[in-house]
Amino acid sequence: MTIALFAGRFDPCTNGHQDIAIRAAKMFDTLIVGIADSSSTLFSTDERVELFKEATAAQTNIQVQSYRGLTVNFAQEIRATVLVRSMRGATDFDTEFDMALMNRKMAPGIEPVFLISSLEYIFISGTRVREIAAGGSIEDIAYFVPPHVAEALKRKLGRF
Repeated sequence: MTIALFAGRFDPCTNGHQDIAIRAAKMFDTLIVGIADSSSTLFSTDERVELFKEATAAQTNIQVQSYRGLTVNFAQEIRATVLVRSMRGATDFDTEFDMALMNRKMAPGIEPVFLISSLEYIFISGTRVREIAAGGSIEDIAYFVPPHVAEALKRKLGRF
């Protein structure tokens, strides 16, 4: 049985994140979405876990868990043999390449698998979504995040 880990802050979960998770889940027996515990996020770790759980509720082989520390250590802890990463473009490649080399040195048994973002989501990032939500309207972010995430942003920011 192949366990894959798709890890990140996911602050918030975007349509791009959801797309990568669903596509990766079709490739592996189990996909664990690892939500990095971080205090420098708009949403708490528990909130981000719940938002991602709801975004992938229809997928029976996706689990969502929070973790602390290095992603590669968490991957070893959960017995993942694959680390799923997404790339939107050339700038992501440099960062992901460096990270993959470091992870391979630390945990040679974990294979990186890179999924290219679907064209319609290639420009979406959690950072940009937070910026738009802070200064725009619910309609401005509706395309970028699942509906329940848009509602959570609305409540969190008290802007809409």
